[in-house]
Amino acid sequence: MMDALSVVCQLRDLASEPQNRAVIVQDQGCLPGLVLFLDHQNPEVLFSTLQTLRYLAELPPNVPIMKNELGMMVSLENLIRREGLSLDITVLAKEVYGILGEPANPAPRTPERENRRKPQFFINSTNKKAKSVTLHIQGLDSTHQRSLCEEALLKVKGVISFTFQMASKRCTVRIRSDLPAESLATAIASTKVLSAQQVMKNEAGDEVYVPLNSSGVQVPQNSVLPDYLPEEESPEREVDKAISRTAAKEDSSGSWLNAAASFLTKTFYW
Repeated sequence: MMDALSVVCQLRDLASEPQNRAVIVQDQGCLPGLVLFLDHQNPEVLFSTLQTLRYLAELPPNVPIMKNELGMMVSLENLIRREGLSLDITVLAKEVYGILGEPANPAPRTPERENRRKPQFFINSTNKKAKSVTLHIQGLDSTHQRSLCEEALLKVKGVISFTFQMASKRCTVRIRSDLPAESLATAIASTKVLSAQQVMKNEAGDEVYVPLNSSGVQVPQNSVLPDYLPEEESPEREVDKAISRTAAKEDSSGSWLNAAASFLTKTFYW
């Protein structure tokens, strides 16, 4: 049984694969449906929709098509102005809006522009054998420092995803349940210019910063990529199989897109 959240999450996972991005944007039902999801009341649907759009915008030929999609820019503007949303949603909405609103012949890319355009997350958020850790990072003041932090986190085996909130100097990291938060602090401290404390809530519900031991902690290293949870460990095994498109044939991907587009078309209003 499809619902808005499951559809947009699976579409997001498809969009995370570069070879799927052109097909998704060219589909007659997917972009209009994503525009409608930008007005959804569920924050999870909103964030997953923005993640999907952010991935799709990574393919330059998609940008003008997305920008000219009826209601796209207006819905993003409304989302940016909407009150009561999390900082993550607002920041990502502004980023997508900025990318789509760039001139047709943008200025040459500089290292700073490349860092700004880099996605702030890796998709694998459906794994249940994982936990989220929020870090306050001292020294996270610029895109250069963020790049240093990204490089440090990418080297840690067991990191699944991470998202930065630059205004509050925070990073929310999703990691394997058996990876201690101290490993993240050690990796960040290895930059020599950054340090991390864990953000937690006390008994009164107030946020507090908890120091993390960053010395003498062994940090498992990645050789190339983050250590995503293997498929057989995921309780949503069948779903993962259905949306894994790395080696899938185009016809099977198309059939799922057709089903998603049909759902989106039937749910223009909820």
